[in-house]
Amino acid sequence: MLVWLTAALGLVILLLAGDALVRGAVNISLRLGIPALIVSLTIVAFGTSAPELLIAISAIDDDAPGLALGNVIGSNTANILLVLGIPAILSRLQTSECDTRKSYFIMMASTVLFMGLAFVGIFTWVSGIILLAVLAVILWDAARSAIAHRKSEDGTCAVSSPEDEEDLEGLDPEAPWWKICVFLVLGLIGLPLGADLLVDSGIEIARMFRVPETVIGLTLIAIGTSLPELATTVMAALRKQADVALGNVIGSNMFNLLAIIGIASFVGPIPVAPGLLHFDLWVMLGASLLLLPFVVFRKDITRRWGVLLTAAYVVYLLAVLT
Repeated sequence: MLVWLTAALGLVILLLAGDALVRGAVNISLRLGIPALIVSLTIVAFGTSAPELLIAISAIDDDAPGLALGNVIGSNTANILLVLGIPAILSRLQTSECDTRKSYFIMMASTVLFMGLAFVGIFTWVSGIILLAVLAVILWDAARSAIAHRKSEDGTCAVSSPEDEEDLEGLDPEAPWWKICVFLVLGLIGLPLGADLLVDSGIEIARMFRVPETVIGLTLIAIGTSLPELATTVMAALRKQADVALGNVIGSNMFNLLAIIGIASFVGPIPVAPGLLHFDLWVMLGASLLLLPFVVFRKDITRRWGVLLTAAYVVYLLAVLT
């Protein structure tokens, strides 16, 4: 009974922390005049990827590196199919209003690079240097874009216009910095804490039913560590912040591939299981390509698309389980 209560507590913390992080991130964009998309690609993405980093380091320390890699791959697949699918069912994601093409193509390039390194057969510190170097370039470019946006009043997915501010329930462009910092701190602390509670209890429940640990990594832990992204994206969708929702997913996937495995590879080598090379990596790539019409052709993610994305993830889970 206690393990179920712990799981419920973790879920509640995730939802509240996700809401706090969205409020803090968008308020920063309102105060600084920076597009919410850029904030979500950095602060929000890093915060919601924290559980994956903690689990990756812990798994390698426990001599289970395959769990770390499976978690990242499964998490990226869940981020697109589940994290965008469920919010779209709840509220249409108006992604047509956001220009995320540059970020998306950077994410795709990161995915291809990650897959190329995976086919070497093992992630070592050399792989880590390559991944972290690419991440550093991406962060530098995001900072440069933010500075350029502040110098010119024209930007993509800006949320600082009066018309947009009227739609931001509970958000205040004049919010004091201490309040914004409280939102961010609560979000960044609450998300990994909630995920940790939920994942730990979920693993215990899975072992009660004798589910193999390899399956746990790709499914239960991947879903559990994607719950911060899901919580944040649901809140962003309900607040009509499609830029935060889509930017969170794209940024989180980049952080997972480049930062999580990049840092974890310094803790210890991470061998790549054949099953990941033959199936799961390609599913991750296919899921990433599904975002193409929404990003390149600026289509909204409607409820119908939300159902299709969620259904595709269910099919993937069934394939892994069988």
